[in-house]
Amino acid sequence: MMTTPLKRALGVCYYPEHWEESQWATDAARMAALGLTWVRIGEFAWARMEPQPGKLELDWLDRAIDTLGAAGLKVVLGTPTATPPRWMLDRHPDMLAHDREGRPRSFGSRRHYDFAHEGYRAECARITEILARRYGRNPHVAAWQTDNEYACHDTVLSYSPVALKAFRNWLAQRYQSPQALNRAWGNVFWSMDYASFDEIGLPNLTVTEANPAHQMAFRRFASDMVVEFNRVQTTIIRRHSDYPIAHNYMGQITDFDHFAVGADLDIASWDAYPLGFLSDRLTASPEHKRRFVRQGDPDFQAFHHDLYRAVGRGRWWIMEQQPGPVNWAPWNPDPLPGMARLWAWEAFAHGAEAVCYFRWRQAPFAQEQMHAGLLRPDSAPAPAHDEAAQVARELAEMPDQGTAEAKVALVFDYASAWAWEVQPQGRDFSYFRLVFETYRALRRLGLSIDVLPPDAADLSPYALVLAPGVATLSAPFLAALATYKGLSLIGPRSNAKTVEFATPVPLPPNLPGLDATVARVESLPPDVPVHLPAGGALRHWREKVETSATVVEQSLDGWPALIRAAGLHYLAGWADEVALARILTRLCDEAGLATEALPEGLRQRDSATHRFVFNYNAEPVHWQGREIPAAGVDWQPLPAR
Repeated sequence: MMTTPLKRALGVCYYPEHWEESQWATDAARMAALGLTWVRIGEFAWARMEPQPGKLELDWLDRAIDTLGAAGLKVVLGTPTATPPRWMLDRHPDMLAHDREGRPRSFGSRRHYDFAHEGYRAECARITEILARRYGRNPHVAAWQTDNEYACHDTVLSYSPVALKAFRNWLAQRYQSPQALNRAWGNVFWSMDYASFDEIGLPNLTVTEANPAHQMAFRRFASDMVVEFNRVQTTIIRRHSDYPIAHNYMGQITDFDHFAVGADLDIASWDAYPLGFLSDRLTASPEHKRRFVRQGDPDFQAFHHDLYRAVGRGRWWIMEQQPGPVNWAPWNPDPLPGMARLWAWEAFAHGAEAVCYFRWRQAPFAQEQMHAGLLRPDSAPAPAHDEAAQVARELAEMPDQGTAEAKVALVFDYASAWAWEVQPQGRDFSYFRLVFETYRALRRLGLSIDVLPPDAADLSPYALVLAPGVATLSAPFLAALATYKGLSLIGPRSNAKTVEFATPVPLPPNLPGLDATVARVESLPPDVPVHLPAGGALRHWREKVETSATVVEQSLDGWPALIRAAGLHYLAGWADEVALARILTRLCDEAGLATEALPEGLRQRDSATHRFVFNYNAEPVHWQGREIPAAGVDWQPLPAR
């Protein structure tokens, strides 16, 4: 993970095509005066760039880039492929993705394309080539963004005729023969054998569940289509430009492998909407959501900061930061005063190079007119405007820095999210929630965390490594685990499937040096906990393990709950908050990691030079002899080492 100093900056998303050209220079001057550095433009403007097939109108974009550059601003230029113009559908009437029921997604919004459509990919390559040739050496264009928010609006999994044709080709490349596919998938079950790849359909509209191996293959295929689609654009841009390339991912989206897409990028960015996520995506109690309704969850943003730092191999941004109420969640409250500042500083504490607010001016028309900006629709400053100015002033006074080197690592694997969606075995089993609850428990102990990809091959920088719920542990990770000298906590439900979604033999978890066999598993309703004598319980998921390893904890019914061999630990169930806090505290003590149970809503993160403290509460918190203001952030230099 990157620890070298980095130059941090603020930015904003801007849509010059939405405003009269006479406003552009004034807007640019105001942005610069506010202390902004970056301006993202262009990602939704294909219809203005090419109003008719082959009829290019880019002079307005030239002038917009020149106007922003003249004010001293740097441009992030987005490829406009997330919003194909209406004429594109006439040209490629079969380009639309289809939902699970087989219905085409229609024009009139955005992201109305199938990733596998070869004709649309060619159109995307063409417009990307035009933009890269024209702006690849432009002194004001200093970064690129491919497309916009892959997977948004449930658009990765397409059940179209185009997807079917591409899936069959993908299967033929992967398995080479139908007989090999039949063996890999176990198609002898229920007489599902195929004599030809052309007989294979998509895993939807079946009478009951489709073969899980079929579903898992389709998830891998769909993710590969996103990777290929993105690579078309990055390959072209690199031929004409040396500027870094990013894509803006989203929160709690696991439909494709972000690490695989990120391998073709220079920067991972994501779009952070804390209040929208709390209302729309987070699994939490009503009391928790009420407490943080105007602040956002204390850990959700931080988890994604660390995740995308890993996806970007150390380089990451926030491309869209919530400045006020959004328009798309079930409820859209106004952030507490101070939150726009706190969210930005938390990103910088986790190593962000840039935080860009979405958007400059609130739009008075179309789908997002209820989404706040730094300016109101009448161009008067909105509340986040002055908070952004404060962050800009503080950045100018704070030394450039990177993140501190964390001593705790947490593995995240997108394929495991697909696996446990395909076969959850319990209605409330969620891989994301399992990992996120582990991350939250570590944060509550005051720890800084690195997220690792599933093929991490070097664990030596860490004192403690955790890998909950990884369906198929990779060969590089298992090799690293075999020689790892620190402490590790694997499970539950780890190494429980082969790559082809079969139950492996030897039975799970089959970890190096650990004699343990998961003999049976059970998923449990929320009101049926398996209590642990030391406190807390296993909930949702429990494994009955036969083992000769050391039993650290067992459940009241006598089955091992936590076992170990040397530094390797296996957790045979989904530990609740009480049990997980106790287990992690014990492991940290043994690993020599200092912990402190932080007050509710208070979190901390170390940069290379400072310790930042974030108060997500609506009231001040007194801690360690100082007062952390409500919805506030405080920092102090780290002691010299």
